Amino acid sequence: MNEQVLIAAVRNHALANYNSNGWDYLVECWEDGDILEVIEGATSEKQAIAKAKKALAPLDERRREVRSSGEW
Repeated sequence: MNEQVLIAAVRNHALANYNSNGWDYLVECWEDGDILEVIEGATSEKQAIAKAKKALAPLDERRREVRSSGEW
């Protein structure tokens, strides 16, 4: 599948889910090259989104930890 199609699918998913699971990081901070790096090997939109979600999970988890500690 075309890389640009996969990147667009990931970006669209991120926009639709901006307020959950760290997708805002992708919308606000990631360039196409960053997305391409984490979706490497994906052959479908579903796989690309899953790979991006996996990469965003540690960022979102860290934010939750900071917020719960009162350091935010």
